[in-house]
Amino acid sequence: MSPIAAFRARFLDVLASIYIYNEHRGYTSLDRVLEAVRARCPDDAQFIAEVEKHRADEEKHYRMFRRWFELRGTMPLKVDRTCGHIDHFIESVFGCTIEDLDTQAIVEDHDAFEQLCRVIMITEQRGMEQVEILLRNSHVLSDPGMRGIFKVVERDEPSHWMPYDAWLKANGRRAKPRWREKWTDYWIHKSLMLAKLPAVFLNRKNPRLERWPDEDPFAYHA
Repeated sequence: MSPIAAFRARFLDVLASIYIYNEHRGYTSLDRVLEAVRARCPDDAQFIAEVEKHRADEEKHYRMFRRWFELRGTMPLKVDRTCGHIDHFIESVFGCTIEDLDTQAIVEDHDAFEQLCRVIMITEQRGMEQVEILLRNSHVLSDPGMRGIFKVVERDEPSHWMPYDAWLKANGRRAKPRWREKWTDYWIHKSLMLAKLPAVFLNRKNPRLERWPDEDPFAYHA
C-alpha cells in the first residue's frame, strides 16, 4: 500500500470511529431529551414528532457507519467521550455528564430547558458545517460508501436543529446563542480537530471495540 493510500485508510478509519461514537451517543442521549420534551411540551405534537425524527435519524446514521465497518471486516477504534462534541458541551454548560443530567430538573426549570434546546441546536449546526467540509475532502470522496453516508447525513441535518430553533422562537425564548455558548462550541470544535483527532490518528496502539455499542452498553467504557 502506498503512503497516500495508507494515510487515506487511516484517516477514514479514525473519522468513522469518531462519527460512530457520536451518532451512538446522539441517539441514546436523545432518549433523555425526548423524555424532557414530552414532559415539558405534552401538547406540542409537532415538536415531539420532530425530536423523535431527530432521534431516529441519529440511529440510522449510526447503523450506516456500522455497516461501513462490517463491509471492511473490522471494528471501530475504541474512543471515549473526549471525542464527543455534545459530551463536552453538556459538561461545560450543565456541569455534569449526560448520564448525570437531571431530566426532571430540566423540565421544571424554564431557563435550563431553553439552554438544553440551544445546546442541541448549536451542536447540530456545527455538525452540519462539518459535513459540508467533509464532502469536499478528497479522502471522503474517494470512498463511495463514506461519501454516500455523508450525503445522507447532509440531507438530514437541517431537520435536526431547526425544530429547536423554531420552538425557542415560538415560545418567546432566546434562540440566538449567547457569547459563552458560541465560544464553548468553537473551543470544543477546535480542540477536537487540532488535538483529539490527530492523537487518535497517531496512536497505533489504540484498541478496537470488541462489541458493537448498540449490543453492549459498556462498549466504550474502560
